[in-house]
Amino acid sequence: MTDLVDRPVVVAHSASKTVFLSLAPGLLILLFFVFLAPVAAVHSLPSILVLFVLIMLVLVPFELGVLLREGKKLNGKWSPEGVVLFREKMPAVRTIALVLPLLLWCLFVFGFLTSFIDPFMIREFFRWLPSWFFANQIPQPKGAIFIITAIMGFVFNGIIGPIVEELYFRGYLLPRMSRMKAWAPAVNVVLFSVYHFFSPWQNPVRIIALLPLVYVVWWKRNILVGIITHCSLNLLGMIVAFILMPK
Repeated sequence: MTDLVDRPVVVAHSASKTVFLSLAPGLLILLFFVFLAPVAAVHSLPSILVLFVLIMLVLVPFELGVLLREGKKLNGKWSPEGVVLFREKMPAVRTIALVLPLLLWCLFVFGFLTSFIDPFMIREFFRWLPSWFFANQIPQPKGAIFIITAIMGFVFNGIIGPIVEELYFRGYLLPRMSRMKAWAPAVNVVLFSVYHFFSPWQNPVRIIALLPLVYVVWWKRNILVGIITHCSLNLLGMIVAFILMPK
């Protein structure tokens, strides 16, 4: 992954393949979550820790595995070279100039709209879900469970997970949605949001927040903008969650 300028001929995916590859990892996460979260609740373990573990054991192996497998078919070696696209060079100053407003937009949307859209969505459409399904509870700041949850959250939800997701959704899937032309980023965002089956009530806010980001990645053919913004957003979200949690 040394040459960041790439304009290879890319074979577009069919609509069915795009949908399958977008949603399959999320469905696997949901399957394991539905099985493991109630067990964790019985043992007083937070369901959000289950999600962090599933990022490590399901999300990363599945999505990175697809990239490496495609690299093996393309290059004869287990490498994402030529598979992960949208890697055009961009000066650091320009990258920061794009990331900052996108990050501020995401923070505004998640910080402002979430407070009334999420409760409305839960109340009107998802109130039938069991309490353990709502995986936003962080354990009290004491003991090993809190430490493990914090470490897993920052490492896998804050860094590794977002990087792999951006490589997969924006570096692999998005360039192969060329048949959709200017609609490709919008469809990519919707599929990415729906893929979070474990938090369907967040779909409206997630789509509004991420739509400008994905259009910029598509416009500039630069996944680094997406990686930096996504990691920064998740890390800041984790920090705020731990700061504001009940003591």
